[in-house]
Amino acid sequence: MRRLSRRGVLHGGVGIALGLAYPSIVRAEPQFKLKFANIMPKDHPLNARMTEAAEAILKLTDGRVAIEVFPNSQLGTDADMLSQLRSGAIEFFASSGLIVATLVPVAAITGIGFAFADYSQVWNAVDGPLGKHIIASFAKSNIVAFEKMWDNGFRQTTSAKSPIKTPDDLKGFKIRVPPSPLWTSLFKSLGASPTSIPWGETYSALQTKVADGLENPLAGIYFAKMYEVQKYLSETNHMWDGFWFLANKRAFEGIPAPDRDVIVKTVNEAAVKQRADVAALNNSLQGELSTKGLEFVKVDTAAFRSKLQQSGFYGEWKGKYGDEAWSLLEAASGKLS
Repeated sequence: MRRLSRRGVLHGGVGIALGLAYPSIVRAEPQFKLKFANIMPKDHPLNARMTEAAEAILKLTDGRVAIEVFPNSQLGTDADMLSQLRSGAIEFFASSGLIVATLVPVAAITGIGFAFADYSQVWNAVDGPLGKHIIASFAKSNIVAFEKMWDNGFRQTTSAKSPIKTPDDLKGFKIRVPPSPLWTSLFKSLGASPTSIPWGETYSALQTKVADGLENPLAGIYFAKMYEVQKYLSETNHMWDGFWFLANKRAFEGIPAPDRDVIVKTVNEAAVKQRADVAALNNSLQGELSTKGLEFVKVDTAAFRSKLQQSGFYGEWKGKYGDEAWSLLEAASGKLS
């Protein structure tokens, strides 16, 4: 048997001790270190489920694929992050179809005002032929869109001064909207004065009266504490909005196929879980927001939809998206124009 020197035993002992104290010294570094970014708060179900998915992916790939989550606009605005995704500075990005429509116009079609009456219509559309049509359009721009959209909820309208009950109440109303032509067109058609403000600047814009109100899903209003600078919430349900999970094609295809399959499967499963999270939140947040001081207001959504029809809103956007995409939307939503 080979004799071990005292020095060798001590050296080996130190190595073992260091390995126990600092596992990273003996654990192989991930082969792929990837970034996932978005504008939503850290505690939003999007980031909670994606953090969980990242941990699962690291384990399922035996440590080869590590995804770091950057929430809350840490890497910039939506426009900044879309640019970074395209350049490969970040590998994954989640954003509303209405935002990424600057690159893939048809991605915004799911946000057509008052198109969807409920979630059954939403998921029939985005999990069905309309979703596949949009995914194919992303591919033409060298972006991989994952099959399952994440939920951001039906959007409501808030105000600080007086409640919005009818389209007439929106006349001259300075409403914050994301930087998207469809959002601007929707609220102009309803008589409002929309102003595009990045999400990270919205709270201060409402606080300083740059805007009178905003429109957002309940979860966004709650997690960003918009109830601190708003008084009324009108249940307009004027638009459904979701997140496309997007990947830089070059970076994604540089990952071996078995690990890509793990990423796709795990992320899509996380999206379905997140949908359930948002549904549960929607059932509880009205009570939570009411205790924070927001007054909920019922509205007649038919009057708003009628206003859009009279203004030519639906006809205008049907012309922009084309007959094929519009027919796929109406297959799920029913006749709009």
